[in-house]
Amino acid sequence: MAGQTNLQKDVLVLNMEHQLLEIAQNMFDKEIAELTDQELYYVVLVLTKRLMKVSDENEGEKKVFYISAEFLIGKLLSNNLINLGVYDKMVEILDKYGKKLSVIEEVEPEPSLGNGGLGRLAACFMDSIATLGLPGEGIGLNYHFGLFKQVFRDKLQCAEKNEWMEKESWLTRTDISFDVFFGRKKVVSRLYDIDVPGYDSGVNKLRLFDIESIDESLVKKGIDFDKEAIEKNLTLFLYPDDSDEAGNLLRIYQQYFMVCNAAQMILHEMKEKKYDLRKMYEHAVIQINDTHPTMIIPELIRILVEDKAFTMDEAIEVVSKCCAYTNHTILAEALEKWPLKYLEKVVPQLVPYIKELDKRVAAKYKDPKVQIIDKDGRVHMAHIDIHYGFSVNGVAAIHTEILKNTELNAFYRLYPEKFNNKTNGITFRRWLMSCNRELSTYLAQTIGDGFKKDADKLEKLLEFKDNPEVLDQIAQIKMNRKQELVAYVKENEGVTLNPDSIFDIQIKRLHEYKRQQMNALYIIHKYLEIKAGKKPVRPITFIFGAKAAPAYIIAQDIIHLLLVLQEIVNNDPDVNRYMTVLMVENYNVTYAEKLIPACDISEQISLASKEASGTGNMKFMLNGAVTLGTSDGANVEINELVGDDNIYIFGAKSEEVIEHYAKADYVSKDYYERSPVIKEAVDFIVGKQALAAGHKENLERLYKELLNKDWFMTLLDLEAYIKEKDKAFADYEDRTKWKKMMLVNIAKAGFFSSDRTIAEYNRDIWKLK
Repeated sequence: MAGQTNLQKDVLVLNMEHQLLEIAQNMFDKEIAELTDQELYYVVLVLTKRLMKVSDENEGEKKVFYISAEFLIGKLLSNNLINLGVYDKMVEILDKYGKKLSVIEEVEPEPSLGNGGLGRLAACFMDSIATLGLPGEGIGLNYHFGLFKQVFRDKLQCAEKNEWMEKESWLTRTDISFDVFFGRKKVVSRLYDIDVPGYDSGVNKLRLFDIESIDESLVKKGIDFDKEAIEKNLTLFLYPDDSDEAGNLLRIYQQYFMVCNAAQMILHEMKEKKYDLRKMYEHAVIQINDTHPTMIIPELIRILVEDKAFTMDEAIEVVSKCCAYTNHTILAEALEKWPLKYLEKVVPQLVPYIKELDKRVAAKYKDPKVQIIDKDGRVHMAHIDIHYGFSVNGVAAIHTEILKNTELNAFYRLYPEKFNNKTNGITFRRWLMSCNRELSTYLAQTIGDGFKKDADKLEKLLEFKDNPEVLDQIAQIKMNRKQELVAYVKENEGVTLNPDSIFDIQIKRLHEYKRQQMNALYIIHKYLEIKAGKKPVRPITFIFGAKAAPAYIIAQDIIHLLLVLQEIVNNDPDVNRYMTVLMVENYNVTYAEKLIPACDISEQISLASKEASGTGNMKFMLNGAVTLGTSDGANVEINELVGDDNIYIFGAKSEEVIEHYAKADYVSKDYYERSPVIKEAVDFIVGKQALAAGHKENLERLYKELLNKDWFMTLLDLEAYIKEKDKAFADYEDRTKWKKMMLVNIAKAGFFSSDRTIAEYNRDIWKLK
């Protein structure tokens, strides 16, 4: 069968031009040259889907089901063509008809199925699972409007629905449907598939469940909708506003809808393949990506007991051997804890099983830290995963050590054998071969193209560390990407950037622990220096991209401050020759693919001990940016790989931060009062200039937060940050030194391939056959 399928694909590839002509005629009754860019995109999409349909599927006796609330997959056209091995051929065919594939790629809408690093990681993992030829499926929800589309009005973030779905898309409607019960209320699901081709490998599927009774007209102003109309709203938005009870309940409805469908689908597949359910763990491994899919554990147990004649002991044993948990956070507030009364409202049929799991833990262990249901009647989802799964992994070396030694120490003492580290990774297909084709091509010419399948082979580049020609070419490629970004920003934001300036970029979810506010204070400091006559040697461009959760007020205030600074700095003739500030609107994967290859300095400045891993740091590194960061997350491993001379590290270490929290002895006002530099920068937030440009309410609230709380210790590290950042800017002027730093970062990025991460998951956890 596989040989026959390959023959079909070979024939289709040979006849790609004929196929394109035929599809164009059938869809639009036009020749290729006559098609609009939008029409041509649909034609290429249809052909690409045909190619994936006739490609081999990755099959085996055991499969991983990777369940995640989000998959931030980005645009798929170029990535799919690269992985199918036909990108260059498609370019050639379209050129013949006067069409540019690069133009067609811009037309494609970006699927809005994720938010930040969690979803992007899941997408990279799907690519790598397929590339390694492993049988695996992603399981999630088919959100119609995603998180939200970010729009700036009056220097404030506004949220609008992100309408990304089109009639012709990567989604394929299947005939698979399940009944899902919330107590006595029934809804009917519908499965949609997106094919995921591996690079020079087989195809897997991303399986997204939707609700048949969805009603998009429910969304009125912005992203407001009736949160209680479950049968109509269930898959409208990712992470609906949870600032009220209805929002919390809706999140539980979504999570149960996802895992109930997943459980039914997995069991259906076991039945179809005639596998013995009592040995399900020999054929299925379920990777729980963060705590959102946790209810898969009690749900599978419930079905096995109620429908498959298992005893409770038997069901728990089988499910516990199937499920593995990935922890993505050290933030206690991000470890989900649902009030039992909420679960009783949404999924009353599941509550007896959760109580049974809790009872068994309580009978065995007396420590209140490890109970599933706490004294306040809250269900700790991560605790279910740890007790009733066979593996618990962190996502960076330092993160896993913090889990073992502090945050989850009580569990580590019970189950040391379950804990392991799997440092995150990124797919080089998207984050090099697709988004920086010129660099990828040059690397292949210089060191061979082995790195495309074995990322460690990038290390061969170190042989050229002292080769002026190679160093100059890498720097020229960086300049080319900067010039492309300048053009893109001019068209999309109306802001003119200077490609000869240093591009200092911080792009990630807006959260206080990621400390965009510290970067803002540096900008204020630099602005005041320039006003006082201290000019930088080279102009600096500070670029931000971030969305703030609609209910996260302080995060929205930080965005407001950045937009205020953008107006003040960019309109000040004394300053705008030396520095520019840009907050891009509606930051997403598409924007990241433009920003990352153009970056000089990668801002990774989270408070040490708070960032589990980060993956943006890896993408920047791979594209020749130099990291400015704290000893947090994967920055620690980047530092170990590139050495102290090729990275800028500052600030308090994790141990010091953890000690401050333990002693509760950090007082931000002390730092403010001791340091004129800190005081001047913080006071600017509520000074005349800022208040004239911004809103008093937002700026004063942020000012008070920094002075009276500053939970993520911005002021603790601010002076060290200023010093190290100034050092990086000064070093940039030694062009030979900087080019060597760029080369070393690229050469050492191979470790951070998600192919390596997935190979480790498979070796240590999944053991797929």
